[in-house]
Amino acid sequence: MNGLRLALSWLTVLPVPGPATVDRRTAAAAIRWSPMVGLLLGALAAAVLTVSGRLGAPPLLAGLLTVTALALATRGMHLDGLADTADGLGCYGPPERALSVMRDGGAGPFAVVALILVLVSQATALGVLAGTWQGAAAAMVALVTGRVGFLWCCRRGVTAGRPDGLGALVADSQPGWAAPAAWLVVAATAMAAVPGRVWQGPVAVLVGAGMTVALSAHTTRRFGGLTGDVLGAAEELATTSALVVLCLGWA
Repeated sequence: MNGLRLALSWLTVLPVPGPATVDRRTAAAAIRWSPMVGLLLGALAAAVLTVSGRLGAPPLLAGLLTVTALALATRGMHLDGLADTADGLGCYGPPERALSVMRDGGAGPFAVVALILVLVSQATALGVLAGTWQGAAAAMVALVTGRVGFLWCCRRGVTAGRPDGLGALVADSQPGWAAPAAWLVVAATAMAAVPGRVWQGPVAVLVGAGMTVALSAHTTRRFGGLTGDVLGAAEELATTSALVVLCLGWA
């Protein structure tokens, strides 16, 4: 169970002690557990949305409360990865230059714009979904869709952009079929997420998956391989895309 312990200690604020040593085998197992961590975080989002809706909170406030709860539950780690990846993609020069910018730690203009767009989109979409069990289920679908993307970003054949860091531990560690198989399961489950439109949930999962695939391909070329920041960016992009599709036409 070292992989599960590591996944919970990495990806949440739960007081779960990680294993004494972290090697590639344990890190790969943690990545395999990441969709289940997404399900756990999805349950948190569903609870906040349901309670906020029942208390009569305005939709945007309910969405903001949910985004805040998720950021606190994950230490904002994925948002940090999104910001660093945006700055890396926005700079000129060879991969080494982009990696240096990403390691700088500051938030440049591309990071700020990316964070604003993602957080506002998530809060707005989650607010639309607040107050019903279907909306809570839709939020869970989006959160799991984003975490399944970890499996794709770490698939066989993807090398690490740096010789150290999280990317070096998890790159080239997952079978290529794992992410598509998991997305299919989530898509099948998502058929019940939108009242009266069984197709909308699976389409949302497909859009989120497509965003992950596109970002992974682009960042692998731009950075010369996978970094831990890319994992966070892929998760946030996929989750946001799925939420936007899920909230469209919501009654």
